[in-house]
Amino acid sequence: MTVYLAIAGVFALMGGIIYYASLDNVGLELVEIELTNVKLKEINTVNNQAKFDVTFLVKNPSDKTLTVSQIDYQLYGDGKLLGKGIYSTADIALPGRALFYSGAEIPLKNIFVLSKSETNSELYEDAINERFVSFFVEGKITTQTSWSETDKDFKTGY
Repeated sequence: MTVYLAIAGVFALMGGIIYYASLDNVGLELVEIELTNVKLKEINTVNNQAKFDVTFLVKNPSDKTLTVSQIDYQLYGDGKLLGKGIYSTADIALPGRALFYSGAEIPLKNIFVLSKSETNSELYEDAINERFVSFFVEGKITTQTSWSETDKDFKTGY
């Protein structure tokens, strides 16, 4: 009987830990992300690639301290899909990442690489000649606390 009570106690403790971790999910889902800038950084004529600095402003309106582990996004220029990009700090331990305290607003920069191909040569030329008037992104942001992780879909542009 004692063994059964010990096993039940372990399961109750595990359930309590899972419940406690889920309390952070509400705060994590409040995170706000905004595309603030897309700027041409470098053109490599040998490889037919252009690099762009993509800047996101991430805001934490909740009372939980969090980190951003990943931002998966698709970048559009004047409504035309330029490609997919990813900002990731997944290989950095949680204590080494930028902390978003309550009310914090931190810009996160990422390098987006656009390669020229037969199917997108016109888009590539428009991009390197800075002819796009507006940019738009849609994607998913992954936020974490020490106990929990949440994904949130977003759409933003300027």
